[in-house]
Amino acid sequence: MTESDTLTIEPLGRRHDRAAFSCGLPELDRYLARQAGQDVRRRIARAFVCAAGEADTVLGFYTLSALSTDLASLPEQLSRKLPRHPVPCALIGRLAVDRSAHGRGLGRMLLADAVKRTVAAGETVAMHALIVDAANDDAKRFYGRFGFVPLTDDPMRLFLPLGHAALQGAKR
Repeated sequence: MTESDTLTIEPLGRRHDRAAFSCGLPELDRYLARQAGQDVRRRIARAFVCAAGEADTVLGFYTLSALSTDLASLPEQLSRKLPRHPVPCALIGRLAVDRSAHGRGLGRMLLADAVKRTVAAGETVAMHALIVDAANDDAKRFYGRFGFVPLTDDPMRLFLPLGHAALQGAKR
């Protein structure tokens, strides 16, 4: 990747070279190479990839899907303002950047794109928050810098209320 490359984020397609992707976490590499396409076809998740220019090489990716979370897993100051039933959310199931692109702001770019798409979808389908499963403590700190906070029942599952995301996260 050179500084002059134009980065695009687009839905995962057959033309994208997923086999060469290596982020440093084998489970994420395997997911992109072997499972992401199937999840898209089965409508389990939507996968979005970042590529440079016209290249088919994947530099980063993330997945989005719908989920609901139990009201009890939200912090009390939030849950007491909501109806007493599961809360509709969007989930970033996975987000990863190829080692060749580490340190170039691509993770931030992918996250901002995920937030923008989720906020836009929230205009049609109700979603209260964006949730992410942090793969490790480094990922947890990364998401924390953008306002994500842990759910009460799982410290590695973080959420960002979409009202906050619409105002802050999509601008970053």
